[in-house]
Amino acid sequence: MQIRDAIREQLGKGQKSILLDMGEVNYIDSSGLGELVSAYTSAKNQNATLKLLKLTKKVHDLLQLTKLYTVFDIYDDEAHAITSF
Repeated sequence: MQIRDAIREQLGKGQKSILLDMGEVNYIDSSGLGELVSAYTSAKNQNATLKLLKLTKKVHDLLQLTKLYTVFDIYDDEAHAITSF
């Protein structure tokens, strides 16, 4: 729920480049994955870009298992992620 609200707030402000720092997310369940996909879709529908930063190993493995790793642009380095926009 927090992710959805934060993304909607940024999109509402007209933000087109959103970088979501996942560095402290150690666990994500199916509803969390749904929130990520929903946030990605909301951003895309408003011509914005959502990228993920600093995935933990568990979240990285889960995104690979669910094939969502191919959907998101994922970065380990914040500076590189920012310049990629």
